[in-house]
Amino acid sequence: MAKPLEINDSTYQTEVIEADKPVLVDFWAPWCGPCRMVGPILEEIAAEQESNIKIVKVNVDENQQYASQLGVFNIPTMILYKGGQPVDKIVGALPKNQLMDRLSPFFDTETEKVDEVIAL
Repeated sequence: MAKPLEINDSTYQTEVIEADKPVLVDFWAPWCGPCRMVGPILEEIAAEQESNIKIVKVNVDENQQYASQLGVFNIPTMILYKGGQPVDKIVGALPKNQLMDRLSPFFDTETEKVDEVIAL
């Protein structure tokens, strides 16, 4: 079962930019209430959608390089990458269904079809 992976500025390139599937980067901080609300939702999505998406977390208190470069001024901010490029930016906490509505269009269609067949 996949869980969100804690990364830092030095592992960002490898874990996000060079990833072979879409990556959702959660910019968060331990003192942020809404960030703590989003955490369990991201854990569920990471477990349920392991074949479709990789979820990583960046603590902005300890790792500011990419947060600054990407214009992360509020947290939680989630940036979705596909093919090494940012394709969507979500600022603030969203319920799971709304978050999935934003993420699922970026899943690989072949993988989606396999999941649909398995669900039947």
